[in-house]
Amino acid sequence: MVTETITGAEALIRSLEHQGVKTLFGYPGGAIMPTFDALYIHRATLNHILVRHEQAAAHAAEGFARTSGEVGVCLVTSGPGATNTLTGIADAMLDSTPIVVIAGQVASTSMGTDAFQEVDLVGVTQPITKWSYQIRNASDIPWAVARAFYIAKSGRPGPVVLDFTKNAQVEKFEYEPVALDFIRSYDPDPTPDEVQVKEAAELINQAKRPFVLVGQGVALGEANEELRSLVEKADMPCGSTLLGLSVLPSAHRLNKGMLGMHGNLGPNVKTNECDVLIAVGMRFDDRVTGRLDTYAKQAKIIQLDIDGSEINKNVKVDVPVIGNCKKTLSLLTALVNEARHTEWIDSFAAYEKAEYDRVIRREIHPVSGPLHMGEVVDAVSEAVDHDAVLVTDVGQNQMMAARYFKFSRCRSMVTSGGLGTMGFGLPAAVGCTFARPERTVCVFMGDGGLQMNLQEFGTIMEQRAPVKMILLDNNYLGNVRQWQAMFFGRRYAFTPMMNPDYMKIAKAYDIPARRVIDRGELGDAVREMLLTEGPFLLQACVLEEGNVLPMTPPGSSVDEMLLEI
Repeated sequence: MVTETITGAEALIRSLEHQGVKTLFGYPGGAIMPTFDALYIHRATLNHILVRHEQAAAHAAEGFARTSGEVGVCLVTSGPGATNTLTGIADAMLDSTPIVVIAGQVASTSMGTDAFQEVDLVGVTQPITKWSYQIRNASDIPWAVARAFYIAKSGRPGPVVLDFTKNAQVEKFEYEPVALDFIRSYDPDPTPDEVQVKEAAELINQAKRPFVLVGQGVALGEANEELRSLVEKADMPCGSTLLGLSVLPSAHRLNKGMLGMHGNLGPNVKTNECDVLIAVGMRFDDRVTGRLDTYAKQAKIIQLDIDGSEINKNVKVDVPVIGNCKKTLSLLTALVNEARHTEWIDSFAAYEKAEYDRVIRREIHPVSGPLHMGEVVDAVSEAVDHDAVLVTDVGQNQMMAARYFKFSRCRSMVTSGGLGTMGFGLPAAVGCTFARPERTVCVFMGDGGLQMNLQEFGTIMEQRAPVKMILLDNNYLGNVRQWQAMFFGRRYAFTPMMNPDYMKIAKAYDIPARRVIDRGELGDAVREMLLTEGPFLLQACVLEEGNVLPMTPPGSSVDEMLLEI
């Protein structure tokens, strides 16, 4: 192969192109300036999206990765530029999102001197990344970039950080691209144990009341069709984690809804009634399990996961099946018997009716009073025919969107699950529009979360990113206020919010917008939003003290759900 002598900055850009990168999100600064100069030359092939804050670059990369299945990339400078990405890196780690964060660093000769904008980024990020590495020599770049992308995307995905010293950016060397698909002592694709698979199949074949918990790992493993084949053959009802919501179509007869604190009544109650519990690509998060000492004690538990460290971490399992679920689900399907569990599946109906009568009907079909969050979500979902990418911020808007937005295809749910990052929604939605420009992207936000990254209106304005923004405005930090109402004697300590005029803000950014207060205007406003080319802000002024129900109170068993407060 013919080599060429080029700078480290140029080598990094070429290495990104070699990895197939076409879009990245970033913000320039002194320590990364040589790389941005090289990027300028490649701007015809590498689309750099200038965000307005480095945290937004990381979240946009997350949104891009979650909807595309590819690695999201962001490029920032040293010091505060790098530390501003930490929330996004931690968020990606907890939600298994493959991103590569490339940050500038002071020259190697200046390290340890408290130089201007020097931060030990490798030391800071090691606990919240799959791999964090400092590039001190230009000759390391092809290898480091190839390794970063391989680690980020393989196995259980996650974030990788490359700390790029300034001297390595300007040094010259003979560049040759590197392809990498193996790292010694790193086994991202463990071979499934046939004995484990057989034991799991035997438990399923003996089950009278099987129940499947569907997590995001199914989407990450591109195994939604394999999951569907298994549950249809064995006739097993399913409940989904927050991040696993779009794996099965919402309308599928075996999809019984969402698990967890604000999930659906049936799946939570039936968790403690099933005789075999099959967890696929989920980690038994505390918001799903409630009290561990009362969680599914009657059931034999099977856990399918690519990451062996998740086995028995929170919940003791009877049969672990370690491996990529695309493989393990296929192996399992071949061994399970065709079955019908009609009576068991029908038993969910009573809980569905109770939840509909006491919660859902009054939330999405209120007869009077202010708009409800749930009815706004339902109206948007109906208007897009349940076929859009849903992005949420964190809080009541997140739980209402998860409960009332419906899905027809996989990789349509983008939210901050493990870290619960307010401010995630808006920049993540921007990333989604670049990953899937052919799809409608709807982001639901509360007034608190929107203001945490409101500056990204500037990115949307510049890029004309077609983000359909729905602000559920209740003048509160709503989720915290709900807990204060339930557990702190309605002492609303610093949760009421004075809000700006969002219509004026949108106008300043040249973003079409509309405020809705009256129920009779909601349908027309949603249609206007969807018919408007490019971005749109729909501000829905909703019931100020609305609550997300059902709810499993903290410290309660998963089946001890409140339908009213």
